[in-house]
Amino acid sequence: MAGRIQDRVAVITGGCSGIGLATVERFVEEGAKVVIGDLNDERGHQLVGQLGGESVATYVHVDVTDKEQVDALFQTAKDTYGSVDIAFNNAGISPPEDDSILDTDLDAWRKVQEVNLTSVYLCCKAALPHMLEQGRGSIINTASFVAVMGAATSQISYSASKGGVLSMTRELGVQFARQGVRVNALCPGPVNTPLLQELFASDPERAARRLVHVPMGRFGEPSEMASAVLFLASDDSSFMTANTFLVDGGISGAYVTPL
Repeated sequence: MAGRIQDRVAVITGGCSGIGLATVERFVEEGAKVVIGDLNDERGHQLVGQLGGESVATYVHVDVTDKEQVDALFQTAKDTYGSVDIAFNNAGISPPEDDSILDTDLDAWRKVQEVNLTSVYLCCKAALPHMLEQGRGSIINTASFVAVMGAATSQISYSASKGGVLSMTRELGVQFARQGVRVNALCPGPVNTPLLQELFASDPERAARRLVHVPMGRFGEPSEMASAVLFLASDDSSFMTANTFLVDGGISGAYVTPL
């Protein structure tokens, strides 16, 4: 039985870990050809072998803040597999030096903006010409629940960058809707990824403050986010664009969370 995105070509940034990795694996299971963009070359090449070789997956080293490298990433998908049907623009960072606005210096602010927001601009800019030429495509940009509400633990540049991703997604979704390209934002709640695990290790109290606000009482899993990305990438969401797709365990709908 064919998968939900059988024979479609997907580009996934940040594809070697966390939500990106879970999505790479799920997309291959669902019949897609996947181009993985990341900086972890050893892991990237291992993944290609584990997934079944270059007939189904290709790894490309990419700094998502570099326009030439991003353009080459999407051109690789076109040249290798013949199209660019799905772009999951997912790479991002959340460094410890991004904290309260009172403590976050300008260099830290700029670094997060470049990786989390400018990279999404560059990926959309690179993907859209291919999709417009085809007359079809689905772009999914990773934003966050903090794009729609204040964070319990301040990360001023991260929150601002994800708000920018969400706003840009809405604009692109509206602009290109009649040309066959859908653009939606995945807004995860706290997810059990290496980024969150690192926070637990470095600051358990801060991490625990996040969990207390989640009505479901647990963090999400990368596989749950991958299922949401698959929905947005597939024809199951064919009448959705410019959408804020919250997958957050209820955190954005909670007024008071029971302890």
